[in-house]
Amino acid sequence: MIDVKMWSRALDSMPKMSPTEWQSLDPVAKWLIACRASVLFMTFTAAALGGLMAWRAGVFEWNIWLATVLGLLFAHATNNLLNDYTDSRRGIDKENYYRNQYGVHVLEDGLMSERQFWRYLGVTAGVALLLGAWLVSQRSGLTMNLMLAGMFFVLFYTWPLKYYGLGEPAVLLVWGPLMVGGSYYVLAGSWSWEVTWLSLVFALGPTTVLFGKHTDKLEADRAKGVNTLPVILGERLSRHCVLAMIGAQYLLCIVLVLAGSFSWTLLLVLLSARSWPRLRTVFSQPKPARPPASYPEDVWPLWFSAHAFRHTRQFTTLFLAGVVLDTLLF
Repeated sequence: MIDVKMWSRALDSMPKMSPTEWQSLDPVAKWLIACRASVLFMTFTAAALGGLMAWRAGVFEWNIWLATVLGLLFAHATNNLLNDYTDSRRGIDKENYYRNQYGVHVLEDGLMSERQFWRYLGVTAGVALLLGAWLVSQRSGLTMNLMLAGMFFVLFYTWPLKYYGLGEPAVLLVWGPLMVGGSYYVLAGSWSWEVTWLSLVFALGPTTVLFGKHTDKLEADRAKGVNTLPVILGERLSRHCVLAMIGAQYLLCIVLVLAGSFSWTLLLVLLSARSWPRLRTVFSQPKPARPPASYPEDVWPLWFSAHAFRHTRQFTTLFLAGVVLDTLLF
């Protein structure tokens, strides 16, 4: 039976459930939960931003943009599935590891057999590849290079990049120049450095979320031999890095306005700066041993990443609104 409410829940969070509850779900709900669809909004936003910049330049095409956004969403979903598979096979996600505590892990929780998992993964990756191949057939130039670069990060983010402190820089590159700049290129047929700089404002958001998550599970990663950047830098410096990246988002927006690339509407993001005192308080001290009394049970043990995620959603909404208003008014 189709459960649209569960689709909505899976797009908003990472629900935990029993095997009995899992078996009652329809295939779409299972896919959304298995591929952690709640984080796909960041990829949709990247493609939307690239499409919006193409609209501003008068080179927007609906069919090309729809293929681009769907291709990126299925590529991101493929990466999430591969991430779980790789860490499961390498023994990282065993014994109630951090990943298993805040959401469903279909392999470690025994909700899917490996054969069923590969069926989901094959369909997801196949859709991404077909859409990418169609875009290559429609566009020349760097389109093939961009697709190959995307495939590289899908296949090798989990290992070896994440294991050697390169996962966080990869996210900044992928959600910035590669996704936003690449979406614009596929539509416009040319590269734009203005779009590239704008993409970094957005990409810093997903990077703070990942940085926060890896800081949350720093000790667990260190014990498993997963040398993420927070493991290399240490918890204190990692917390300050997240604050610096959040501050850089606001600073870049101000610079883009002062440089004349965008109007004052981009400064709508400053409305989300109201959360700065709370963020500074959270990231200025170590993660608490247990969640505060009012903290949602289904979010813990996520702490730094949860606060970064909340800020990213708010900032990104205002950021897109600013770009849209600038496009319509000026």
